[in-house]
Amino acid sequence: MMYTREEFENLRKQWAHEMAAQEDVQREALSLFVKADRFNWIHQTSWLGEPILQLPQDMFALQEIIYKTKPDFIIEIGVAWGGSLLFYSTLMSILGGKKIIGIDIYIPDDLRQRIYSYKGISERIVLLNASSVEPSTIDLVKPILDGSTHVLVVLDSNHTEDHVLKELHLYSPFVKKGQYLVCSDTIIEKVPVQTHRPRAWGPGNNPMTALKKFLQVTNRFEADSEVEEKLLFTCNPSGYLRCIRD
Repeated sequence: MMYTREEFENLRKQWAHEMAAQEDVQREALSLFVKADRFNWIHQTSWLGEPILQLPQDMFALQEIIYKTKPDFIIEIGVAWGGSLLFYSTLMSILGGKKIIGIDIYIPDDLRQRIYSYKGISERIVLLNASSVEPSTIDLVKPILDGSTHVLVVLDSNHTEDHVLKELHLYSPFVKKGQYLVCSDTIIEKVPVQTHRPRAWGPGNNPMTALKKFLQVTNRFEADSEVEEKLLFTCNPSGYLRCIRD
């Protein structure tokens, strides 16, 4: 059967909605996620040779958000190996955009050299070796954004509730109506404590618990269920926040 593009888009939304409502499918997907996490599954994706510590599904979701919203600036808290910064900059080289700001307390010289070795793609990337929750870091970010109302923020650093909640309050003002704030790794709330990878966070103390507290005190954001419903596997359930009012 042949569909018009509009018909196909409506069907895709319907299929995604039906899949999200299937408790057995969602339960099995989470079970597989937990089993695969013992082998650090989420660390297996790279972009331009640099690891991205996210699932491909989530990176494609971010690609769709970037295509739809056309941000002038992307702020990513948590640089890690830099693959996601290169991914965003590659998209911006096609779609337009000004800068990608990567913030981390640890950016070794060799990583900085690799990230800045991609000529045109590297030119958009600004690395800030700083704590994301220090007021002095916000003071560095503001002049780069220069009042832009087209800013995407991705929070993906320290995953304790206290730290993420501070980031949500500090960086959410940069996100204006129609743009997105992504609170990463909310999946931690659903995953049993993993002894193979000890962390300061876990069930009851993680980005999801921070997000719930944040949403109790703001009416500016809502979780975009349309984004999440299509993602059978995601590290960011309820974490794709769309700004609905300035």
